[in-house]
Amino acid sequence: MKRTFELIAPCHFGLEAVLKKEILDLGYEISLVEDGRVTFIGDEEAVCRANVFLRTAERVLLKVGSFEARTFEELFQGTREIPWEEYIPQDGKFWVAKASSIKSKLFSPSDIQSIMKKAMVERMKGHYNVTWFPEDGASFPLRVFLYKDVVTVGIDTSGDSLHKRGYRTLTAKAPITETLAAALILLTPWNRDRILVDPFCGSGTFPIEAAMMAANMAPGMNRSFLAEDWKSLVPRKFWYEVMDEANELVERDVKVDIQGYDIDGDIVKAARANAAQAGVDHMIHFQERPVSALSHPKKYGFVISNPPYGERLEDKASLPALYREIGERYRALDAWSMYLITSYEDAEKYIGRKADKNRKIYNGMLKTYFYQFMGPRPPRRNQEN
Repeated sequence: MKRTFELIAPCHFGLEAVLKKEILDLGYEISLVEDGRVTFIGDEEAVCRANVFLRTAERVLLKVGSFEARTFEELFQGTREIPWEEYIPQDGKFWVAKASSIKSKLFSPSDIQSIMKKAMVERMKGHYNVTWFPEDGASFPLRVFLYKDVVTVGIDTSGDSLHKRGYRTLTAKAPITETLAAALILLTPWNRDRILVDPFCGSGTFPIEAAMMAANMAPGMNRSFLAEDWKSLVPRKFWYEVMDEANELVERDVKVDIQGYDIDGDIVKAARANAAQAGVDHMIHFQERPVSALSHPKKYGFVISNPPYGERLEDKASLPALYREIGERYRALDAWSMYLITSYEDAEKYIGRKADKNRKIYNGMLKTYFYQFMGPRPPRRNQEN
């Protein structure tokens, strides 16, 4: 009989709605949406499917408990009340990998980590009737959130962050993460029938993520996850079944027009290598090319990009000219839409057009702006002839 869990999927602040839709599309019930994470209901198979199929989640946590704690004694007792023996075997390796605290009386991560580890040991010593744990088996790292004195505890099922798809071995400076790139594409109306150009492609993240979407390629199908070793909690058969599902859904012969340009020839070579690693190099045209050469003869395409915003340019004084050029080249395109993520606060001013939408997204501690310049939609095909 399958077990039912609450699963927590953290994401970038400001992109909760995108992740929520992804989870609903997978067929799971949402139980809570908070800043930076979405909680949903699922079984053992859901642990596997969420890790393999979610494009915008940073990781998947198995929620094991939640309680109030204003003192370290309350933290200890609340942690000890969690039935750890239902999740962690006697030889399991367990520790609090990360603790964060917002608006709570307990705020020292190192103290929180130490006290919770002691409480887990005390609980499990009584259940397993031992005084020492070898911790040489599968890993069960905890991630703990304190918000207004409420402690939420989850076991990390993913291991490496889910942005690590396994294809990006070569990167440009300050690369956009795969999860953030995927989320931004999903915020646009782009689909595989429409042109997509990234004139600042760097290591190729936007074009590669778009190509994977177009080919219906699951982002996690070429990597491993911590919970694969949790044989008593998530039977290995579920991982095999989900990987089979992912492989069956791939459409390798889909035809698309996805292009990536960069002024740095070495970076373009790196982008091609990353695309080959992802299995989508045949779907993307990469070229060494400046933004001043941005053009396309067809209508209704998309520019989706992460232009330089100062940290990647020695001279910030050149940014106004660069963003003016972006605006000029965009206006020269016929009925296109443009979506830019940047931390350059004057981007809109120098592009020369007010964005239809401007969304603030927190990429780590860095506040960024997602400018959306939306062009007209193409006519229905039966109206074109």
